[in-house]
Amino acid sequence: MKQKQVLLYILLIVPFIALSILILYLGNMNGGGTQATHLGSSFILPSVLKNAFHNPVSTVLLQLIIILFAAKGLGWVFSRFGQQSVMGEMTAGILLGPTCLGMLFPDAFQWLFPAASLTYLHILSQLGLLLFMFVIGMELDIETLRNRFGESLIISHSSIVFPYLLGVGFAYYSFERFAGPHATFVEYALFMGIAMSITAFPVLARILKERGMTTTPLGSMALICAAINDVTAWCILPVVVAVSKSESMTGVFITIVLTLVFVLVMLLVINPLLQGYYDRSKNANSRGIPFIAIAIFVLLSSALAAEVIGIHALFGAFIAGAVLPKDKYLRHNLTDRLEDVSVSLLLPVFFALTGLRTSISSFTDSGLWMSLGIIVVMAVIGKLFGSAIAARITGLDWHESFTIGVLMNTRGLMELIVLNIGYDLGVLNQQVFTLLVFMAIATTFMTSPMLNLLDRIKSR
Repeated sequence: MKQKQVLLYILLIVPFIALSILILYLGNMNGGGTQATHLGSSFILPSVLKNAFHNPVSTVLLQLIIILFAAKGLGWVFSRFGQQSVMGEMTAGILLGPTCLGMLFPDAFQWLFPAASLTYLHILSQLGLLLFMFVIGMELDIETLRNRFGESLIISHSSIVFPYLLGVGFAYYSFERFAGPHATFVEYALFMGIAMSITAFPVLARILKERGMTTTPLGSMALICAAINDVTAWCILPVVVAVSKSESMTGVFITIVLTLVFVLVMLLVINPLLQGYYDRSKNANSRGIPFIAIAIFVLLSSALAAEVIGIHALFGAFIAGAVLPKDKYLRHNLTDRLEDVSVSLLLPVFFALTGLRTSISSFTDSGLWMSLGIIVVMAVIGKLFGSAIAARITGLDWHESFTIGVLMNTRGLMELIVLNIGYDLGVLNQQVFTLLVFMAIATTFMTSPMLNLLDRIKSR
């Protein structure tokens, strides 16, 4: 600004600001309204800062900053020690919950995570999971599943039925202690079974990629087995949710029929429509709606339909991703865009919310620690040995078989998704939820060290 403009600005603006301040001061001194006492003699800034975090938006923004800082920071630390960064993010969620922050600094914990704010975190976490499952569905390559499908199917389903049986058996002896207050034995047993048998396909894929095993025959088989495992688990889960939500077997039957109709419509109707629209939209002269907008609309509509039917919205998101056109450029483009939001921002919120539900303070007696040990041992025996023995029978050597078993024993994020569904439905109480969360972390944490051990044994 020129000197003349500066002078003109001061003459026009400053006198009015000064007069406004004078009027406010005089009004306050003369008792001009009850609210005026906060403007004069008292210092304004501290009360403004103090009251600002009563605003839900400010609270959630502060929570997001702390969650992201803790998740990404610990993710980096864990990656330095040869672990997946997701392990650090899962651990950060536990540390921010009552197990650590709530125990060491209870006042700070209550101030940072008031009960009223958890609803907003829950919504954000569910949006993140919808995007994540949509991406998982997109990454599902049906053509790849056809290669060595027979052996992979045997290994994958063996890695489900063995731990599933152990989970149901554990439920038989723990129902009275660990089931939700209104859960039936069937609901509880089904969730315990699926919690034991899940495999984390995304974490497994990242481990294989970091170890340079993605293109090897063994790595390809592990990916196929994990993909079949996830597809099977996400076909079983809607049935389990339907059983938990329905009050009669008739309701369960109707839900299952509607689910089958929903899947057939997605595969036989929506998929061809999307393929046709995408083929037309690739035309340079096309001025239709951008395909990413169509994809998001299909995602949200499919998730809503699944929720209305009585299964979980996440199943709808998974199916929506699976029915997108089989175009590598399209899927790569969508995956890059959506993963930036889901994995980088919203999934850490899910880990934090899981941590807020996990409380080691509920371990009031040694019996719970014994239960944790039993659950971890059963999970490893069922998943690792179930996979390894089946792999050996199909013709792999023992090193390859145990490598498959160790990889299939990786549970990670997918396990936490199932556990949160069971917790939200009231099937699992907080104690067994906490036990299973620690089991998920333990079985995921041991993957890299056990693979390194197997490699050392082979090299001797």
